[in-house]
Amino acid sequence: MDKIYNVLVLCTGNSARSILGEALINTLGKGRFHAFSAGSHPGGVVSPYAIEQLQAIGYPTERLRSKSWDEFAAPGAPEMDFVFTVCDKAAGEMCPIWPGHPMTAHWGFEDPAAVQGSDAEKRRAFAQVFRQIRNRVQSFVALPLDKLDAVAIKHEIMQIGQTPVDQQVHSQPATT
Repeated sequence: MDKIYNVLVLCTGNSARSILGEALINTLGKGRFHAFSAGSHPGGVVSPYAIEQLQAIGYPTERLRSKSWDEFAAPGAPEMDFVFTVCDKAAGEMCPIWPGHPMTAHWGFEDPAAVQGSDAEKRRAFAQVFRQIRNRVQSFVALPLDKLDAVAIKHEIMQIGQTPVDQQVHSQPATT
């Protein structure tokens, strides 16, 4: 059986970007990945606009919740293979020590939850960030992780985070 990789997607409030990342990795990863999300200072509520985006792709949203990253640093927590920060604030915070010493990368996105305006403007902001996260997640889940060494994987996940958010990466990494 192929390895299933655990992925933790972090943000500050765990209400929008990290939730979208969790759902997209679980959906697009087609069983190769088990994604979770958390926040350094969770707001306790998942954005209804994030829920709308996920329901539109048929993702089950009933179990999504805003939670602290402390859950994933505690004894008995799933051991992560990858940890991605999706907001600049969380990337700059002192993270807990993760069991298993996962590979980390920063994949920054604008905060759609910070958009002021009409419901239509907020929905547009969420749709845009959803598309941007999806582009990066597609690049990540396409990586031949079983054929790459740790240095190549680290390079690839860092490259994904540095690629402009509206550009999909289709690079073929060198196998080792």
